[in-house]
Amino acid sequence: MEYRAFGTTDLKISTLTLGTMTWGEQNSEQDAHRQLDIAIDYGINLIDTAEAYPVPPRPETQGRTEEFIGSWLAKPGNAGKRDRFLVATKAAGPARQKHNPTHIRGGKTRHDKENLTQALDNSLRRLRSDYVDLYQLHWPDRTTNTFGQLSYQHVADEESVAIEETLSVLAGFVKAGKVRHIGVSNETPWGVAQFLKHAEFSGLPRIASIQNPYSLLNRSYETGLAEFGHREQLSLLAYSPLAFGVLTGKYLNGARPAGARLTLFERFVRYTGALAQLATADYAALARQHGLTPAQLAIAFSVGRPFVTSAIIGATTAEQLRDNIESASIKLDANVISAIDAIHTRYPNPIQ
Repeated sequence: MEYRAFGTTDLKISTLTLGTMTWGEQNSEQDAHRQLDIAIDYGINLIDTAEAYPVPPRPETQGRTEEFIGSWLAKPGNAGKRDRFLVATKAAGPARQKHNPTHIRGGKTRHDKENLTQALDNSLRRLRSDYVDLYQLHWPDRTTNTFGQLSYQHVADEESVAIEETLSVLAGFVKAGKVRHIGVSNETPWGVAQFLKHAEFSGLPRIASIQNPYSLLNRSYETGLAEFGHREQLSLLAYSPLAFGVLTGKYLNGARPAGARLTLFERFVRYTGALAQLATADYAALARQHGLTPAQLAIAFSVGRPFVTSAIIGATTAEQLRDNIESASIKLDANVISAIDAIHTRYPNPIQ
């Protein structure tokens, strides 16, 4: 496993992060524990979760994913493993889009002191830990482009918690020893600039990372945010490198395998449009031309980008997890990258 610098911290993280958002919905507690064992054995040292998980978010299951991590940590013999990996979790934001959950903490999900303090304390209780290594804001407090929304919509006179206020709250968590490092997720160039500005001019903690989508089907990070990441040493934790599993090719030609995410849940339509299907078919064909599976091509591409620090992979089976982990060791040559860029030119923005 390769390890890369994490922001401006003294940490190094694995090029793959274990994603957990299916645990408690598609995966049992036993499945989750097995995946943790496999990931640690392969050298993955960052585990990513969220108070909203599992997905789809439901009141009946909310927080279950963190609980599964906590029960794994409490197993005999696992206490000594805590220093071998980092735990990252996320605080939900306000329900400003139709898919944002409204049930978390009774709808009190603003990024102010009262709500963030309750969110963190609840996560620590479920994780059975005194601290988290990385605490992230799952999405912004304000209305902006997140979760596949393409057109910017300005909301006049919208009430939102100022970023400087939120950063001050996070600073208190760091000072108290509950959080080691902080990060953002589903954030924009303007938002990143604000977090960095207030950190510099107000002496507040600096965000170490940004967790945004990045894959063959969604390369929007390359416009604006990639330069921020490079010049400001901000680590990208790239989520959905397989685009909800679409880039494995298993949904091509309208296929809906039993038990698969898109088969079970109607909400995951971001990568199922006609253009996305055409692009996926081309990427799958390219992979096979070079003796790769479509999943290997997709993961190797994301991990191989110079601005990606770690790609977040999830799986519903142990076999899938092992295959995904082993894909990270594949290096794509210049000819394959050129062919990928040619497909990207044909379908530059295929997501809905």
